[in-house]
Amino acid sequence: MTVYLVGAGPGDPELITLKAVEALKKADVVVYDRLANDKILNHAKKAKFIYVGKKAGEHYKSQEEINQILLEEAKNNETVVRLKGGDPFVFGRGGEEMLALLEKGIPSEVIPGITSAVGVPTTLGLPVTHRGVATSLTIVTGHEDPTKSEKQVKWDFKADTIIILMGIGRLEDNTKEIMKYKDPKTPVCVIENGTLPEQRIIIGTLEDIHTKDIKPPALVVIGPVVDIFKKARL
Repeated sequence: MTVYLVGAGPGDPELITLKAVEALKKADVVVYDRLANDKILNHAKKAKFIYVGKKAGEHYKSQEEINQILLEEAKNNETVVRLKGGDPFVFGRGGEEMLALLEKGIPSEVIPGITSAVGVPTTLGLPVTHRGVATSLTIVTGHEDPTKSEKQVKWDFKADTIIILMGIGRLEDNTKEIMKYKDPKTPVCVIENGTLPEQRIIIGTLEDIHTKDIKPPALVVIGPVVDIFKKARL
């Protein structure tokens, strides 16, 4: 028995890796997330599908329940694929699932995916680093309030580029905090439904991006690299 922790990539089903496709082809069970493109499931012709998707404020299964599902399915099947949007180890809680499996002596293998934090902006031609403009990059979850007294998320406000995942619900709070360290006119690019046909791009600045009409799922790119993108589009 083996559980494969597989990254499905940023959304476009053609951006999944060949190794991930091979794991899906031999899967007996696929346990998949909301952000894993349904078209990717077509590679798993013989598998049973178990949906465990989550979104803000609405968790279909808790993480503990997901861990238990993986353990039970691994005991009864030769090959289990845990399919996650993006990369399983970039805010995907893949490490927690790996440890839960190891604790029970169940072997696992990680198949990385293209994280949306890098894959989504780069498919647009928005470089997250650029010589002479940005040589440092921070990727952070936007779920946590950066002003609270006891923080788990370590915000690096000095990074040239800041990418916020899952942060639309707290966009105004987060940008207000960032403006304590960066110019309010710092350019911002928000990308909704990255790499998918319904993709939408919203441009603004730290001081006004929260006033735009933005709907999740979306990621936020902050920094002068946004100006490189704007120049390339003209």
